[in-house]
Amino acid sequence: MIAILDAAYGDTASAVACVTAADWGDASAKAEFTHRGGPAAEYLPGEFYKREMPLLVSVLGMLPRKPEIIVIDGYVWLGVEDRKGLGAHLFDALGGASIVVGIAKTKFHGASYWASELRRGGSDSPLYVTSAGMDAGEAAAAIKRMHGEHRIPTLVAMADKLARQA
Repeated sequence: MIAILDAAYGDTASAVACVTAADWGDASAKAEFTHRGGPAAEYLPGEFYKREMPLLVSVLGMLPRKPEIIVIDGYVWLGVEDRKGLGAHLFDALGGASIVVGIAKTKFHGASYWASELRRGGSDSPLYVTSAGMDAGEAAAAIKRMHGEHRIPTLVAMADKLARQA
């Protein structure tokens, strides 16, 4: 199972969504899960993961079984100093039981050490793919195979939309 996660924040509430797929190329979700919480924790520079981690863990707890692969909106690794991004913290929190693949839409200074650039859908703007438990090049090839004609794969866009609606 592949679990694709995204979180959203508002003034009074936060939410997380998860869509699952059996294969990278699936056009539709096998299942959808959402969790709505209270206001998000305050953003602390360099500690973004503390804001989003509780949301991700809560929705993963709703799944019938542990996914083999988790896709997040963000980075797994941030720089040459092995600086952990949200995905690496999630990988550690899960004890390495699931592969974590991060898809970022904007370039983070120094992330090119870990990230594979990927262009989809004829877009001139790349996605930046990082991973834990899987080679970043393999992860980028898997993201390229995901369904959708646009830069953002169909199921990634679906998770984003569900999180914002929740």
